[in-house]
Amino acid sequence: MIYVLEVDIASETATVLNIIHRVNQYWQTNNPKHGRAFWDNAAYHTGNMEAYALTKNPMYLHYSEAWANHNEWKGAKSDNRMNWKYSYGESDEYVLFGDYQICFQTYVDLYNLNPDPKKIARAREVMEYQMSTPNNDYWWWADGLYMVMPVMTKLHKITGNPLYLEKLHTYLAFADSIMYDAEAGLYYRDGKYVYPKHKSVNGKKDFWARGDGWVLAGFAKVLQDLPQTDKYRNEYVNRFQTLAKAVADCQQPEGYWTRSMLDSQHAPGPETSGTAFFIYGLLWGMNNGLLDRAIYQPVVDRAWNYLTTTALQPNGKVGYVQPIGEKAIPGQVVDANSTSNFGVGAFLLAACERVRFLQN
Repeated sequence: MIYVLEVDIASETATVLNIIHRVNQYWQTNNPKHGRAFWDNAAYHTGNMEAYALTKNPMYLHYSEAWANHNEWKGAKSDNRMNWKYSYGESDEYVLFGDYQICFQTYVDLYNLNPDPKKIARAREVMEYQMSTPNNDYWWWADGLYMVMPVMTKLHKITGNPLYLEKLHTYLAFADSIMYDAEAGLYYRDGKYVYPKHKSVNGKKDFWARGDGWVLAGFAKVLQDLPQTDKYRNEYVNRFQTLAKAVADCQQPEGYWTRSMLDSQHAPGPETSGTAFFIYGLLWGMNNGLLDRAIYQPVVDRAWNYLTTTALQPNGKVGYVQPIGEKAIPGQVVDANSTSNFGVGAFLLAACERVRFLQN
């Protein structure tokens, strides 16, 4: 009986690894040109680097290295600190905007594989300048918690500079003050969507699935690198566990999460990016002893079944990804042909953590 179980686990592991290769080969083959170091491309590379860490496929490593070189190991490229901004913007002066800082996660990962100071020079310059300012309102939207929190723990791990962890806590406290709903245990996308100022079509609190997916995944990445002795660790663990419970409680019977998490009729139907980030976070929590398998494995199994039987197309395309945006939009079409770089990155994160779960 034990032998049969081991064979089944080995077979399922091989199946998931095959899915990882199929998904990533499809994406890289169909996207041979490297884009800028903005959040959507960079979110894909966080998943690609996870796939490399798991599989050691050199194609994955070369793809992220080429992207980093294409972007000169920078995010936004302005060198004039007087003009650096962190409101929303896509031009080169938005150096302090988190959507241009998530790339540093991949640069740090590449540095750790083959250390060269140039790979993290810009990351350190930007983050250490930011930490030298008195401002604490850098993370004003939920996505930013995934984009930048892990950058700070990754750079702390390399430099040992305690300011990274202190400022992480300070910036998160500001984010919590404008986005976190303690009653629901979830994050609004930003201050515009706080209830009752904003409501879903049925008058409910409107929590955007991808937004909370960013947050749950961000906490998992932070806890991965945060020292066990950090004075804020228990606070982050508690928040992670609270988020996980709130997420699990509003899963749809088909395994996915709707775009408006507490109002399934606001924008009905499956959505992959939020679902994949939730799977990653929940699997990471079980794999690291922070979430009870008896409670969360059935949640993840249903979600994984959705990812692999509905979202994943036979050719390796990942479908049902809501396009770039910031909210659940009634009437917006999301179907099997709806794909994106960040959605593929989320899928890869979930799949890699699935393999680790099977191997535990």
